[in-house]
Formats: sequence, C-alpha cells, structure tokens
Amino acid sequence: MRDLFLDLEGITLSYSENGNPDAPTLLLLHGNSENKELFVDYQQKFFADFHTFAIDSRGHGKSISKDNSLIINQMSDDIIAFCRKNNIDKTHLIGYSDGGNIALVAAKKCPTLFEKIIAISPNYLVKGFKCKELIILQLQNILCHFRQLLGAKMQKNIQYLQLMLNDIGIQPADLKEITTQFCILYAQNDVIKESHIKEIAHLLLHSQLHKISLCNHYDILYKKEAIEIMQQFLSK
Repeated sequence: MRDLFLDLEGITLSYSENGNPDAPTLLLLHGNSENKELFVDYQQKFFADFHTFAIDSRGHGKSISKDNSLIINQMSDDIIAFCRKNNIDKTHLIGYSDGGNIALVAAKKCPTLFEKIIAISPNYLVKGFKCKELIILQLQNILCHFRQLLGAKMQKNIQYLQLMLNDIGIQPADLKEITTQFCILYAQNDVIKESHIKEIAHLLLHSQLHKISLCNHYDILYKKEAIEIMQQFLSK
C-alpha cells in the first residue's frame, strides 16, 4: 500500500487509502507500537468493499510529530481532525487494542461522526490488564528508564509503555453517554481481563460483545470467526 500524508496542526499523519470513494468509509486504527501495515489484508481483501483509511497513530509508523509523551486524548483528536480535513462526516471504525481505546474517546467527543465502531480488546483503565501482564509492563518500564540512564535511546519505548500504564481519560459516566453502535471483540486468551471488557460493553448504550475462541490478544485480528463477525456487523 502506498504511503500518503496529511498535514494537521502539530502533526503529519501517514495513512494508506483503498477502495471506491463512493463506498462507505471505514477507518482502521492499529495498536500500541504497531502501524498501518497491520491492516493490509483488511484493506485489500476483508473490507475491500469499503473506502478504507488505515492511519499511523501519533508517534507510530511514518506519522511525524514532536511529542514528549503520547496521550490517547490527543490521538483521538488527530483522528477527528483527519476526518474533518478529508471531509468525512460519517464513517465506520475498527480499532485494535490502543486503537480501540482511541475509538472510545473519539466516540465520546464526536458522536455524530461514527456510525459503527468495532473495538478489539479495548481497556479504559490500567487495572483492566491482567495482573501478570501489568507487572510485565511495569518491569519493562523500569528497565527502559534504567537503560536510558546508561545512555540508550529509549524515549519511544518509554512513550509506548506510558501509553499503556495510564488510564485513557474517560470514566464510566462518559461511556454511558456514548450513542454510537459498538461491537466489542476479545480473545479467549487476552491480556485484558474478561470482566473489564464485559464492563465496557455493559456501560455502552448500544453494544454487542463477542469472545473469540482459540486465540490471544496478538492474533485475534486474523481469526476467521472475528473477521466474519466484523463483516456482518458492518453490513447490517
């Protein structure tokens, strides 16, 4: 897929575009430390009937910005600004992991923009991580800071870890006010607590919840069951 670039205030977003401009629009948001290449098959095969935009989030991929830290709130503003600059007034969205977290905040801010959102393994609180996973993240953060003190270039690694070690900035009351239709998917062996994902689905006004068997947080995107559920949700 060809890299495209869009200049916004304080950032140049990198993205790829595919499909008929007259087709329904679908935004694709990757997870932490990943990039838009994650969605090549989504654009070319699974959702080829849509006009798709896969976007490199702030601080990721080939997007260009000067950031001391990464914050989900600011990343959601980038997505809303991207839509406005491209004259997109209605769109669907698939957000994976941190991409799903960005989607939650964006839907709260701009409810009329998003028709349907698919959030895959989202969490709005740090305590939504399973205990083992959270301990690993905390230890990685300590190690990165130690290596930075020794002179290693660890700023990007630390930014990614801090993004996961901070709540995304919305409360249960905010989730209850979101009017967008949501489809939430999570893996049988996810890094996010099942109880936390169920809580998100319960708080959202219009949501459906699907547990995808025989997969984990890292391979759920390409499970046939997950893809079919997403296709059915967006086609209704």
